[in-house]
Amino acid sequence: MTEQSDKTVTSMVQGEQLKQILEAALLAAGQPLSHAQLSALFNDEERPPAGELSRALEQLSNDCTHRGVELKKVGSGYRLQVKQDFNEWVSRLWKERPRGYSRALLETMALIAYRQPITRGEIEAVRGVSVSTNIVRTLQEREWIRVVGHRDVPGKPALFGTTKVFLDFFDLQNLDDLPTLAEIRDMENLEPELQLEPAPPAADIPEVNIPDLDDDEDELKDDFDDEFDAVPASDMTPDVDAAADSDADPEESPQELPRQ
Repeated sequence: MTEQSDKTVTSMVQGEQLKQILEAALLAAGQPLSHAQLSALFNDEERPPAGELSRALEQLSNDCTHRGVELKKVGSGYRLQVKQDFNEWVSRLWKERPRGYSRALLETMALIAYRQPITRGEIEAVRGVSVSTNIVRTLQEREWIRVVGHRDVPGKPALFGTTKVFLDFFDLQNLDDLPTLAEIRDMENLEPELQLEPAPPAADIPEVNIPDLDDDEDELKDDFDDEFDAVPASDMTPDVDAAADSDADPEESPQELPRQ
């Protein structure tokens, strides 16, 4: 009996070997692995106790402190991923630009995340515009949202909620990790277009000499009088002969247009 127990202890994977196996599995999987999935890597004789498995994951996370990758716990489990500080360089491996998302899609996604379960009509009531069918289809195809039930009202509208895929994509372990609405408002205040240059102190504003309007009026009047005196009298006499030779007859009535 004792020999059998010793054999079980020696065959159990632990220590450095356990940590390396977990690291290799997480790299090969390409997706998050739950605690149960990691435990299933070992047969009955090899399987370490739950406490040993958690300890190995914690040590692996500490080993990544000074590396380019990190062990992240998300909604579906654990995964090894590139640290956000190095995304600028790693993203150059792909020539195609990442897909952008419209403001309408992101607003719809945010309402579902913060107010779930929520119907399409309730989303439209908050946004003030109708929700495109393409937006709902896109979110469902990406498996960010799913139908979690139906509202008990006429028409039985579908109730939408988020999925673990949504949590995994945004590096969230659960919905409690979402930023609070107060934090979002603070972030909006930090938008670049709102960072206006501060007004200069009053002492730095140069003084502008505004002329006295009464003095300017007198000066303009004097200039006008001088120009008026300089005009010869002959230039101010109307040319009667020229007016007489003119073909225009001020008394002539305008010509009537032919009637249709």
